[in-house]
Amino acid sequence: MPMNETMRLIHNRRSVRVYEDKPIDRDTVDEIIQAAMRAPTAGNMMLYSIIEIADQAIKDKLAVSCDNQPFIARAPLVLLFVADYQRWFDTYMVSDVEAYCAADGLQLRTPGEGDLLLACCDALIAAQTAVIAAESLGIGSCYIGDIMEMYEYHRELLGLPQYVFPFAMLCFGYPRETARQRELTPRFPQDSIHFTNTYSRLDEDTLLQMVEPRAPKRFLGGATNVGQHQYARKFAADFSIEMTRSVREAIRRWVGGQE
Repeated sequence: MPMNETMRLIHNRRSVRVYEDKPIDRDTVDEIIQAAMRAPTAGNMMLYSIIEIADQAIKDKLAVSCDNQPFIARAPLVLLFVADYQRWFDTYMVSDVEAYCAADGLQLRTPGEGDLLLACCDALIAAQTAVIAAESLGIGSCYIGDIMEMYEYHRELLGLPQYVFPFAMLCFGYPRETARQRELTPRFPQDSIHFTNTYSRLDEDTLLQMVEPRAPKRFLGGATNVGQHQYARKFAADFSIEMTRSVREAIRRWVGGQE
């Protein structure tokens, strides 16, 4: 059965890191942002904000702090999607919720871990909606997960208050022809991802068959199989360890740290 246009965009989307030397005009940027703002959101609370990185000096710094990726500095458009409970908590404060709680004998509640995860979900749903909107306009994108690293540095650089966490950064631009022609990266088989009613742990043979198509031409270091290679390349890599430390610090500050 032939794909409709939306399905074709989804199935042919790939990360784009090489862009034409062509700006994205203001109307198009706003169109992408407005599409993101129509994304599903928990309780219609919109627990995210979108920070457009327009200052080239900040782009240059992010290209270094986000695992030394120079293409970030060259991207025509960089949007940072932050989990944001600050806006609602500030609203509660100006609405005198403290007095409301005191009158009703309630303890004032501040944002906790669950609120952070919910806000992260909102931010990511909005980000992915922006990705699809951009694709429909012929604009490629690439997620930058490294924005979750170096929390203290990014918080200061971007002026992030206590209840704002930098969750997903996206680079956008018109793809160069080489980027358009790059092969699609493989995905796991559906039966390794899609279960019915309950979760299913995969057996040894299924796990090994699942990762085999991802075998590199050369294993990293002393690795002898795909699992060892991926462990060293991603899970145990310095950037992954730093991301875990950084997120732990962000959660500590979110649930009880001082401004």
